[in-house]
Amino acid sequence: MNEDGSDTTRPSAEVPEFRRIRSEPLPPQQVPPRRSGAGRPLPWMPSAAARRRRAALLLSGFLSALVLLASGTAWSVTGWLSGQLQRYDVFTGLLEGDRPDAGARGALNFLVIGSDDRSGLDAGQRSELGVGNVEGRRSDTIMLVHLNHERDHITVVGIPRDSWVQIPGHGPHKINAAYSLGGPSLAVQTVESVTGVRIDHYVEIDFTGFVEVVDALGGITVCLPEAIHDEKAHLSLEAGTHELDGVQALAFARTRKSPHGDLDRIDRQQQVLSALLDRALDSQTLSDPARFTRFLETALGSVTVDEALDTAALNQLGSQLRTVGLEDVTFTQVPVDRIDFWTPSGEVAVTWHEQRAAELFNAIAADRPVLTEEAEADPVLPEPGEVVVEVYNGTGVSGLGGRLRAELLAAGFQVPAEAGNWVRHDLAETLVRYSSDSQDAAVLLLESIPGARPEEDPALGGRVQVVAGANLTGVAVPADLASREAEQPVDVGGRDAVHTSTAADNICR
Repeated sequence: MNEDGSDTTRPSAEVPEFRRIRSEPLPPQQVPPRRSGAGRPLPWMPSAAARRRRAALLLSGFLSALVLLASGTAWSVTGWLSGQLQRYDVFTGLLEGDRPDAGARGALNFLVIGSDDRSGLDAGQRSELGVGNVEGRRSDTIMLVHLNHERDHITVVGIPRDSWVQIPGHGPHKINAAYSLGGPSLAVQTVESVTGVRIDHYVEIDFTGFVEVVDALGGITVCLPEAIHDEKAHLSLEAGTHELDGVQALAFARTRKSPHGDLDRIDRQQQVLSALLDRALDSQTLSDPARFTRFLETALGSVTVDEALDTAALNQLGSQLRTVGLEDVTFTQVPVDRIDFWTPSGEVAVTWHEQRAAELFNAIAADRPVLTEEAEADPVLPEPGEVVVEVYNGTGVSGLGGRLRAELLAAGFQVPAEAGNWVRHDLAETLVRYSSDSQDAAVLLLESIPGARPEEDPALGGRVQVVAGANLTGVAVPADLASREAEQPVDVGGRDAVHTSTAADNICR
């Protein structure tokens, strides 16, 4: 996947066309206020507080589709609202025998796609948005949104678009290729196949729709722990708090100019969703019927949903989810084991941690809470003399492996064998390779070798390997490290465990 959003592995076969069907009901007429017995006017819309609570449903997990239910329970409004959406027949072609079993009774699962379709943008618009000129359409953002049976909690799972998966009928590809190969139906079929979770509804929004939603709410506030500079996306932000308009928010959500690329993007997208929800709750947009109607007319033309998400379904969800708030929306992402998997075509992809990903999706399918991986009870890191290391040279620099072995020996580690040559000779970063049986030893080595990064390999069976990369500077065991307790013995890499946050956690305060 290139930095401008293009995918050089995109198949060249002709892409099947799919049509969206748009209905055209008229906006609701202004209804004169009724009067209560006491003579007090009763507005045709529910109270501002009720509308704000309902906005929590959509803005938490559905991008701009989140605002669909914020209009309240009036049938005339939801009927008009439903008609503003574009619709696509997502599920008809899916064979029942190939789909996962239905989930827990009453729970609902939405597949939310952010499309990178540029077909409706001219050259000037593409340049302004910083989205490049790649033709075709792909799923730029993929989220699985779970509404629990009690309708008091929403879970949003970010799926890396570079995930290396089996696409039904097409073999191994990055998961975002499913949309370009077969549209929404194949995207749903692929996500169901790799997660085992049955999808009940489909929501899609394009670039312009996202920008319009942010601008209609007056922008969003985000907090950056470190600066981001992306010339292609026209984004330059220093560390700190920033107010972003729609174009900047799109660039912020899409940029990959950070150490963990696609995974960091998911974190930023979740921050953007939380900021949208927070701004919607504080904005006057939802308390002013005329302003709210204009907002919906602007935003919803870029939203596509499945045909079953009709007026009745929207009305019912709006009523059921009226009490959901910031603290009731949980964000997480698929646990991964590699972010540098080399595909057969020579591109870098992401692979999932099979066991932990299965546990995550099994919990969602069963409508159970998603639990964060907890560290095991305070093990103490080993002494260097207790760690046996295999050393390899992963560069073309002659003698670098031998130098690394000598420094590890001098630091007290056991290195019985001479350094060997690794299968690759172009490693930029030094690797500490380990299995689940050698996590404590890996932590000690990672702290002792500046710039090294972890790589878990279950096949090592307790062995530990260090592969010298071009960034190797030396070995130095911190004085207090060998005897102190391991702070993160379970999650060496930080990305293979399940981590969660709420929308309230993600917003700037």
